[in-house]
Amino acid sequence: MSELLQCVEVQTSPSPGATVILLHGLGADGYDFVPVVRELETHGAPAARYVFPHAPAMPVTINGGYVMRAWYDILGADLVRREDEHGIRASQALVEALIEREVERGVARSRIVLAGFSQGGAITLHTGLRQPQPLAGLIALSCYLPLADAFSREASAASKGVPLFLAHGTQDPVVPLARGTASRDALQAAGYAVEWHDYPMPHSVSAEEIRDIAAFMQRVLA
Repeated sequence: MSELLQCVEVQTSPSPGATVILLHGLGADGYDFVPVVRELETHGAPAARYVFPHAPAMPVTINGGYVMRAWYDILGADLVRREDEHGIRASQALVEALIEREVERGVARSRIVLAGFSQGGAITLHTGLRQPQPLAGLIALSCYLPLADAFSREASAASKGVPLFLAHGTQDPVVPLARGTASRDALQAAGYAVEWHDYPMPHSVSAEEIRDIAAFMQRVLA
């Protein structure tokens, strides 16, 4: 098994029967989305253990080599013309180790939701759609499908039916909306059932989006 990342954990009941693994964006850390738990609870999200891993620290090319927490290097502003395949696959292994730990804790894969924002959302799609046993659902926010050329060869047939929640801000200056809709269209063309939402916001998360995520969680963890 790969090494385990350090994580922040929040449980919304003493013995939750589900887990949400939520991956932060570039330069943030596991604490970034902890406040969202209370909001999800307010909107009726099922009881769960929330796992917020800290991404490894690495130099990020687009930021002048500055060392920050990142799931992979960003080599250029277009995001997909030159991709850090090694970093993406290394983060896949790190996230899969967290999934395995939840299984060892007694949580069925069908009760694990993998979620992420921006870079974390890209890793969510990359990892979640390659699982030999499907997870409960994938939540990918303000992101895109990385290594798209390899996806058709590597996607797991067993995970073809995994519920997908994709969302994006219409005014996103970091990951353009067109990048998100192109990924949505590619997944739909490949036969995936994508629940798509867009919101009038920049590269962020909105209250309406959190309500929609809670509703999605109610369905996939019912």
